[in-house]
Amino acid sequence: MIVLLNLGKGHQLELQSLKRRIDKICAGHAHVEMNDLDRALKEMASEGLVLIQDRTVQLTERGIRLGEEWRKLLLKKDPVIEVVAGLADGSVTGLVVVLSAFIAGLATNVAAFAAFLTLTSVAITNFSSFMLGGITEDLADMINLRALMDYSLSDIPDKSERDKSLALVKHLFTVLHREIGRANLEAAAICGMTTFLAGSMPIVAYLTLPSPLDIVLSLSLVGAIVGVFLVRYRSKKTRVHWKVTLFETIVIVAIAVLASLLLGRSA
Repeated sequence: MIVLLNLGKGHQLELQSLKRRIDKICAGHAHVEMNDLDRALKEMASEGLVLIQDRTVQLTERGIRLGEEWRKLLLKKDPVIEVVAGLADGSVTGLVVVLSAFIAGLATNVAAFAAFLTLTSVAITNFSSFMLGGITEDLADMINLRALMDYSLSDIPDKSERDKSLALVKHLFTVLHREIGRANLEAAAICGMTTFLAGSMPIVAYLTLPSPLDIVLSLSLVGAIVGVFLVRYRSKKTRVHWKVTLFETIVIVAIAVLASLLLGRSA
């Protein structure tokens, strides 16, 4: 797993360099012998995951794909949920703020203060939710994954090899915990920044442009964010036809905006 995560697409490493990198990652947690690394690489080569030539190692296409899947699973290198949540929450917040200010006829300075306060609170809430939720979810996933790996390793007949493998798995997840924590911070930051940017564009347009250009351009920006960026991104990642994704997105955004406006009117 460490080899797959550390060897990127097209990268070649000498075996000694790979050994030093693994020792650095596992420093203070586990010690990997060169014989163990050679044996693991030979097994990976037999499975078509790596190519070993002249004491250098490189991932095959199959190994690159498997490494990417591990990266997505453990290190959240493909922040789909974060971007979708940021675009959706930001666009809904921006639309609600613009419509509320337009219907209430708020002065520019009052509308600007309310908009900044609302958008900042939503962005911070998204950041903290993804940070805490990501840590909790990843810890649960790591516990389940480690249990599955421990179960698969328990079939090794040699007791010393089995104990060594189980110890390496234990230390591996200790090392990964550090990397996953960093990935969670990056994911939370992506969600918070996407929320703020998606919401700030229609609000800034509404506050700075003259009427009626302000409301027209603001609604157009929300439509572009939802109809182009959000729908296209969701359709690409889920591999669902864009018309289905567009319908789902419009319904969800419409319900969220109407609910927010009705609650604001009754408050």
